[in-house]
Amino acid sequence: MEPAFDDLNIFSGNGSVQLAGAVADSLSTRMSEATVTKWSNDEIRVQLHENVRGNDVFIFQSFGDEVSDRLLELWLMIDAAKRASAARITAVVPWYPYSKQERKFRGREPISARLVADLTVAAGANRIVTMDLHEGAIQGFFDIPMDHLPNLPVFLNVFRSEGLTGEDTVIVAPDAGAVERASDLARHLDCGIAVIFKRHPDENLELADTIETVGDLDGKRALIVDDFIFGGSTLVNAATEVVEAGATEVNACITHAIMCGDAPRLIGASEISTLYVTDTIPPRRDTPDNVTIVSVAPLLAEAVRCIHEDQSMSQLLTQIVDRGHG
Repeated sequence: MEPAFDDLNIFSGNGSVQLAGAVADSLSTRMSEATVTKWSNDEIRVQLHENVRGNDVFIFQSFGDEVSDRLLELWLMIDAAKRASAARITAVVPWYPYSKQERKFRGREPISARLVADLTVAAGANRIVTMDLHEGAIQGFFDIPMDHLPNLPVFLNVFRSEGLTGEDTVIVAPDAGAVERASDLARHLDCGIAVIFKRHPDENLELADTIETVGDLDGKRALIVDDFIFGGSTLVNAATEVVEAGATEVNACITHAIMCGDAPRLIGASEISTLYVTDTIPPRRDTPDNVTIVSVAPLLAEAVRCIHEDQSMSQLLTQIVDRGHG
């Protein structure tokens, strides 16, 4: 396939090859070729095989596993493009790594999300594209343009087609941190909202104890909304709480399906009828049957086109969401 844009290159690290290829297909172009591998001593080896001088370069990377290697791949690819005289380098990182560590929770801890930002800029990135950040404050860690894409354009039409709208559906925030996300979705789908309040034991911050569930779920279809899954216990426990509160059906919507360890088995055996996720993280081979994957490639392709043509990103997103109401 011949490139649709002579002055645009789409590269990918090893964490995002499939998604970057789908974006290139959506743009009727092709991925640019690069070697991203390791030397015998485990050092990352990168070489771009195409001319990028004066071009608009987009480097995709996802962080489902081997996060440290994936970060170094990204930084070395950015450096290679910079040293090859690319006109502009955009790092496309749909799931922002270390986003749970955006502040100090206890003494003598790093602010890891800030360090990732600093090193990405230091490597030579001119712009960042990401999606559904765990904490919006991470945008302030960058002094270069950052495009923060919401998940609404990806999911709205899916939920409408499944009838997850109106007064018979309740959007559920599995913790206080997901309330804003759930409220936004409920507003677009004309649904009610419920919140599960929790606390995290000091001895293990990855565990959570439910304190109270607030909202009318009796006889309703529930749609649990959050930004990511790690081990899956938070989502599975929330589904159980929702059923105990009287919901007739439990569905869930998660943007970043990292699904570490035993998460696929837990989700497959849970009360969840359908878990809708995106492909910001490459799907695991053992993804359970109750998981439906919705691709973000069309949205990212529109974002790449918009950036390349110097169009308004906020106007683009407004148009996409408005089309979802049709």
